[in-house]
Amino acid sequence: MAEPKAKKARMDLGELTPHNVKQFKLINKIIFPVSYSDKFYKDAVAAGEYARLAYLDDLVVGAVCCRVDGTKIYIMTLGCLAPYRRLGLGRMMVEHVMNLARKDKKVTAVFLHVDVNNEDAVEFYKTFGFEVTETVKGYYKKLSPGDAHVLEKKVTHESEGDSSSNGDDDETKAAAKADKDKDAK
Repeated sequence: MAEPKAKKARMDLGELTPHNVKQFKLINKIIFPVSYSDKFYKDAVAAGEYARLAYLDDLVVGAVCCRVDGTKIYIMTLGCLAPYRRLGLGRMMVEHVMNLARKDKKVTAVFLHVDVNNEDAVEFYKTFGFEVTETVKGYYKKLSPGDAHVLEKKVTHESEGDSSSNGDDDETKAAAKADKDKDAK
């Protein structure tokens, strides 16, 4: 008798609301070595599409929060709990942000800060075409050394060039391959 196939877990992004913001706070507290103010969380709830919880089935396992900063989108937080990494949730969150950027014709790039010691995060973002554009000394006040890389990716809008392929399919495939390669090690 053949063994039954394991059911594939459902991954989804959900709205951040006053009712689930405590889950967002807990996720951030576990993932990030810095703490965020109550104002940050209040603003995140009001951010609409720019703040999302990542679900694996019905369990919150990650979150992304960003804001429009002039002509760029700034990723303030994007993370996934360690046991749930390399399943595609991080890729799903980055793609969500890039889709928001492509929809807004005024947005020219997406950027974020990453602790210089977090090589895994730097490599993760590079699989999507982000590049280190500078290093800010002392960016994180409560970390040592506290330096941060600024990673940035230029945005190609759907109306620019061939809208049927703006390079993101190739980036998604490259990121998926990178996830699989890391899992194989």
